[in-house]
Amino acid sequence: MLVILQKEQVLSTKGVCSNCLWANQNGHPRWHKGKLDCIDCLITDESNQQKLYQCRMGFRLVNIE
Repeated sequence: MLVILQKEQVLSTKGVCSNCLWANQNGHPRWHKGKLDCIDCLITDESNQQKLYQCRMGFRLVNIE
């Protein structure tokens, strides 16, 4: 599940992405052929295989399980 990281908060993408022009019709980040179209990977941590993303609106996201 993708979540948005703020200074001291973890936010749902539903609350933020629902107002984004790049989100899909359901207000979620847009996926295309298994990749997210609206974000870019910033950092990949090989030790725990965690990736940090940044969307086009400037929010930072992480995929948690």
